[in-house]
Amino acid sequence: MSRGLTTLLTALAPLAVAAGAWATFAREESVQGSARLPIAAQAAPTADAEPEPTAPEPAAPEPVGPVPEDAAERAAGLAVSVDGVDAFHVPLKRPPRAGLVFDVGTGEVLWRHNPERRLPIASLTKIMTALLVVDGARPKEPVRITQAALGYSGSGVGLLPKGRRVRLEALLNGLLIVSGNDAAIALAVHLAGSERAFVRRMNRRARELGLRCTHFASSHGLEAGNRSCARDLAVMTRMAMRRARIRRIARTEYAELRFPIKGGKLFLSGHNPLLRLDYRGAIGLKTGYTNEAGRCFVGVARRGGRTLGVVLLNSRDPSRHAPKLLDAAFAAG
Repeated sequence: MSRGLTTLLTALAPLAVAAGAWATFAREESVQGSARLPIAAQAAPTADAEPEPTAPEPAAPEPVGPVPEDAAERAAGLAVSVDGVDAFHVPLKRPPRAGLVFDVGTGEVLWRHNPERRLPIASLTKIMTALLVVDGARPKEPVRITQAALGYSGSGVGLLPKGRRVRLEALLNGLLIVSGNDAAIALAVHLAGSERAFVRRMNRRARELGLRCTHFASSHGLEAGNRSCARDLAVMTRMAMRRARIRRIARTEYAELRFPIKGGKLFLSGHNPLLRLDYRGAIGLKTGYTNEAGRCFVGVARRGGRTLGVVLLNSRDPSRHAPKLLDAAFAAG
């Protein structure tokens, strides 16, 4: 290979990685009612699964699992104020419809763009779903896979074995790493007896936290009725990053899990553009995409003892916007 061709290929490699990160948003979810997009790679479920019972499962009593700390104290400790002036300025070509850069530890806002504009948030909805799961259920709890979880649309783990029981933490990985809508429904039914009852809990928690922009219509976010704003998502992010179980999963790009299917293993590959770009210090958190919401992203990175978050709603290119904003925030001190 000539020296000139080698130089050209070396220069193009980072662009290829960035293009791959950008494309994952378009694969993550489809519009409601379209074909499913299973992302986990493994063999089909075994044929000896238990039959699905014909009688509906009774709704679980509230509350389920350990009761979280006092809501007022929790909200006060996680407040994010969008008042003040930006700590830095970054020119963005075709900026997102809304965005925020903030200190995850203190809640200080460093950069804001329409921070209280209420917009569809797609799978960023699953941040709240994950919060309710880790606050209300234990990792080793067996979750029965019902027909409700198999009737999903959009992205999914895709291999949930009907009638079998799956370890809850495996589904939490599927929820956060591959944005599984099927995992979201399975977890919602497990905790609340039905997805509708679980969504009521999501909205109640949002009210307790003072999330004025936020309303949920499902546990997964495929519908346009799942709406929030950058400020509220920053509060949810601060809360999520205080949960060790969420932190561990959110920083994972690839996972290999024991699963009750043929071969016994489930392989998951995530969408986070910061992780895919090997962004220095990247530790989370969640992507989202629907036609109406556009590309949405909550990214978290830690450097030099400081943890910063970025929220992007309807960004044309999160794989460019997020690193650029975080670089400027870390440089601003």
